[in-house]
Parts: sequence; C-alpha cells; structure tokens
Amino acid sequence: MNPMVSIIMGSTSDWPVMEQAAKLLNDFEIPFEVNALSAHRTPQMVEEFASNAHKKGIKVIIAGAGGAAHLPGVIAAYTPLPVIGVPCRSSISIDGWDSILSILQMPPGIPVATVGLDAAMNAAILAVQIIAIGNEDILKKLIAYKNKLGEKVVKANAELAQYKFIFKTN
Repeated sequence: MNPMVSIIMGSTSDWPVMEQAAKLLNDFEIPFEVNALSAHRTPQMVEEFASNAHKKGIKVIIAGAGGAAHLPGVIAAYTPLPVIGVPCRSSISIDGWDSILSILQMPPGIPVATVGLDAAMNAAILAVQIIAIGNEDILKKLIAYKNKLGEKVVKANAELAQYKFIFKTN
C-alpha cells in the first residue's frame, strides 16, 4: 500500500497536534505516511523528500511546524504537490502567531494552504477533499462525513430545546 498523503512535522513535539490528521485519514482509509523533518536541522532531507514525493504517489502533503515554522514553505518550494500548513504552538512559540504568520505569508508562486492554529484535523479534511476530486469512493465517504456533521447540529438543537426558561422563546 503506497501513501497518498504525507504528514510531516518539524519535530516529534508536534505529534500531539498532527496525530489528529493521522486519525482522520485513517478513518477515511486513505494511506498515509508520517515523518519528522526539520527545515533547519535536516534541510537536505527536506529537499530530497519534497522533490521526490510526487514520484512515490503522494497527492497531498500536510506539514506542521511551530516557532519560525519554515517547514511547509520550504517543502512547497521543492514540490509540485499541494502543501497544507498546520501552524503549531510550541515551547518557543509567541502564542502561535509566529507559526501562523510564517506559514501564511508565503511569497507569490509558492502557495501553502494554511489552516488554523493546531488545526491538523482541518488539514486532513482539506487533503481528503483534494483527493476526492478524482476518487468517487472517497468522495462518497466525504459526503457522508459532512452529513454527520450536520446531523450533530440538528441533534444539539433538539437537546437545547429541552431547556425551559420563562423568557426563552424557542
């Protein structure tokens, strides 16, 4: 089984965040790989990975990083594949803003789709949506997943209706 998605993180300290993406991809039965690569400590490995990911059948790269968070942008510079950046809080982070801005503010020609702080699950959903464009089975799973999200809201409203207050109108 060859991976379709690659989950990359700057260090294993990002794993608690990036694991959310792994769990969702696993639920969708999409093969993926997980690796730690550092734009600053292993730049040659990052270049090698990013330059060759498409040759391995990878369709989307999810890259999480904290602090200066250069990893998603460096990967995007070397690959023709879509890169989804996940800014991660870290022990050296400035409340996550350094990570957000480092990933979000890419120069023209080197895009990185950026999700919210610590939002690896949204990155995985975006990866699923990208893959679903050319895969009917995954598209059906994605539609079912989105329908379940809506059902949760309907159920929540039914539960909220049970609360009675004198001035509550619904």
